[in-house]
Amino acid sequence: MKDYQYPLDLTWTTEEMVVVMKMWEDLERAYESGIKRDHFLETYRTFKTVVKSIGEERRLGNNFEKISGYSLYKTVQTAKKTDSNKNIHME
Repeated sequence: MKDYQYPLDLTWTTEEMVVVMKMWEDLERAYESGIKRDHFLETYRTFKTVVKSIGEERRLGNNFEKISGYSLYKTVQTAKKTDSNKNIHME
């Protein structure tokens, strides 16, 4: 995990920030070491309870991709196409 700040909204509660930070951590894991597809999608589903609008998801995802090089969109798409219980490892 690299040294940068995760994109967060300061109006979120502490619990909401934890949920979004978990999404960024799992996205990093998908690129750096791999992650179980089902675990990643569960984290994404929880993330969507905080970040409900697609516009906000895109904005945050794009911000994170600019600082990390890791694409939320591409990883979610890959996870959705991957069989259950398989690992995903982005490149």
